[in-house]
This record gives sequence, structure tokens and C-alpha cells, in this order.
Amino acid sequence: MIPLVFIPFIVPALLLGINFILAKKDSPEREKPSPFECGFDPICSARLPFSLHFFLITVIFLIFDVEITLILPISQALSSLNLVPITAILILFMAILLAGLYAEWRQGALDWYF
Repeated sequence: MIPLVFIPFIVPALLLGINFILAKKDSPEREKPSPFECGFDPICSARLPFSLHFFLITVIFLIFDVEITLILPISQALSSLNLVPITAILILFMAILLAGLYAEWRQGALDWYF
């Protein structure tokens, strides 16, 4: 009988062994081992210009990601603090973010035609 202490070591080793036996052994293509960079073709020359659309979408994603991390604690603060100043700050914050999004939209940063 195997002691219970060894089970966490035996089960992953067994699963890893089964994986090595049953895994499909293909020769890797040229693209598979190369790293993926958003907006870059890793096979071509490194001197090609960078696609600005990928950069702008990344910046927009980061802005709205930070926005969510700033807005979520406000819902917790609404229950314990005065409602009027928190709501005013939240509306001002959302207005600034929406104005920035509208400005980027008007400048064509969200258009994906080439």
C-alpha cells in the first residue's frame, strides 16, 4: 500500500508520463517556436514599421482596465461615505474618460481600415 504522502507526487508523474506517451510528435514549423509579438511578423525583417493600431488599442485597453480598478472600490465606499461628493467625483472621472475615448474615435484611432 502506498502512503498518502506520496500520492501528490505519483499522480502528476503518472499523468506526465501518459502525456509523453500519447502526445503527437510533430516537427515544429517555422512559426511555432517563434515568439508572438502583437503587430510584428517575427519572420520578416525587424526594420519594418510598427503598426500603430495595435499600440493604440493596447493603450485604450490599459486605460479602461485602470478605470475598472478605480471604479470598483467606489461602490464599496458609497455605502459608508457621503453620497454626493463620491457621485460627483465618479461622474467627473467618467466624463474625462468618455471625452478621451471620443477624442480618439474622432481622430480615427479606432478605425481598422488600411
